Amino acid sequence: MNPRWLLKAKRWAQNPPSPARIKFIAGIIVVCLILFGVEQLFGWPDWLTPTDLRRMR
Repeated sequence: MNPRWLLKAKRWAQNPPSPARIKFIAGIIVVCLILFGVEQLFGWPDWLTPTDLRRMR
């Protein structure tokens, strides 16, 4: 483990984030999990898949 992470953890333990910030981060994680679940359930649409224009020539 990088010592920098230990210093960040120490600062976070001394000054924990506000409840609003915790709710904000939790909301972002929930949205990401919902998007992941939808992708697993319905699959990835072809129109969102990037095409390699170099191969099309």
